[in-house]
Amino acid sequence: MMLDATANADAEKETTQALYDCCNEEQPNGTGKAVLAGLQSQGYEPGQITDRVPFSSARKWSAVVKPDGIWTMGAPEVMISALDGDYADVLDQVNAYANDGNRVLLVARSLPQSATPTAPSSEGADEMDSLVSGKVSSEGADIADSLRLDPHAKPIALVLCAEQIRVDAEQTLAWFREQGVRCRVISGDNPVTVGAIARKVKLTGEREPVAMDARKLPDDVNELARVLENVDVLGRVLPNQKKAIVEALHAQGHVVAMTGDGVNDALAIKEADLGIAMGNAAPATKAVAQVVLVDSKFSHLPDVVARGRQVMANMERVASLFLVKTVYSALISLGVVLTQIPYPYLPRHITYIGALTIGMPAFILALAPNTRRYIPGFLKRVVKFALPGGIATALSVLMAAWVLPNIMGWNVISNDADLAAQRATSAIILFVMGVFVLARVARPLNSWRGALVAVFAAAGVIGAFIPFVAQFFALMIPTGATLLATVIALASAAVIFALCLWLVPLVGHAAASMLRRHGFTI
Repeated sequence: MMLDATANADAEKETTQALYDCCNEEQPNGTGKAVLAGLQSQGYEPGQITDRVPFSSARKWSAVVKPDGIWTMGAPEVMISALDGDYADVLDQVNAYANDGNRVLLVARSLPQSATPTAPSSEGADEMDSLVSGKVSSEGADIADSLRLDPHAKPIALVLCAEQIRVDAEQTLAWFREQGVRCRVISGDNPVTVGAIARKVKLTGEREPVAMDARKLPDDVNELARVLENVDVLGRVLPNQKKAIVEALHAQGHVVAMTGDGVNDALAIKEADLGIAMGNAAPATKAVAQVVLVDSKFSHLPDVVARGRQVMANMERVASLFLVKTVYSALISLGVVLTQIPYPYLPRHITYIGALTIGMPAFILALAPNTRRYIPGFLKRVVKFALPGGIATALSVLMAAWVLPNIMGWNVISNDADLAAQRATSAIILFVMGVFVLARVARPLNSWRGALVAVFAAAGVIGAFIPFVAQFFALMIPTGATLLATVIALASAAVIFALCLWLVPLVGHAAASMLRRHGFTI
């Protein structure tokens, strides 16, 4: 911290003590903690004060009443705008420091109206009335944000706090840019300071970030949304403006994630689609956030995004697998009921086949790495995937159940051996179709996913040759004429699968177009 004071050593010490007392609140913010830490290392301790106005994000300043006067500390441009006199040179100096990325505070002083600067004052509350337009309780609580500075106060010193930029900030922001995420900074600090820091971390890449003072923002949400499209950095943002900014981005159709750590961020974090609180955030802020970064490291966000993408993308794969089974099970049951035929396979068959083509592969795919960006339309894509595979599987099994007994001369009604042969053949068809669907879900197959499909396909075939497994699951290896019939049925199933992949989407598009013509929305 650097103190820029033009008075003698005693005046500088007096000003520094007042700065300490202004920051020494019950719950100081980050800037206050930094100032206190710097001054405590120089041996400063709490001084005598008679009243206090705590810092407010809405006012941008705090104040204390001391025996030698009323001291105010806060945002330079906000305080100077409320003071009488021309302090343009001070503002120029503030902007010069801010351009270097420093956080600049102004310390101002009002002399007591009813006492000399060195005489202790017993009229602390009355003195505070000369500073603000309102009465202050002796505890300094419940201070209204409408309090005003004493226009006769005089700037005494500028305090510089150097911002420590995290080493991983630039890399994290670059990752978000590559992912098509636009990052904006909204801060209560000087927009010049925030803009300088944004420039250092390359918030907008090689382009110069556009900074703006939030006090110039319009109140109308639609107009605010239009302004925000061309702004990257906002300074001197009020708590209610943060929420309005999120609402304006929503109005433009953006999906918004908001990070913060202060109580003044809570409303915006709650309003955002994804609220992210730092680990050192206020309890109220963490309570409304969906994600809390326990160690307060912004660099963890790419990992958070990656985990979210993995869950969503893999959930889509797994849901597609299970929905295919639901579709073909429902259609096969319907076909059996309508045509009064024995069920084409046994429950133990579906246990064996489901474990190898759905259950175990789904477990592995759910945990697999997946970096695919989230794309809206989860349910629509899952249904679009499941219908062709489910319909093809159901038709293949039912066609075999309807046609094969006539071709092979099986009496599946009264001959248990013929019924067992038909069910074994239907189980083989169901397994092969399950492998087709698994291969389609696991694409691309030029990596470990291809090996996954091959392993489970081989496991299904090998299991049928193991006596204990074959007996337990009622599996049969077709021979002779039954083998020929099974091969023909499998070839037919492959053709049906290909036709369904081509025809079902066309039928779906035609049905959707017809519904839209009649006023229905798909």
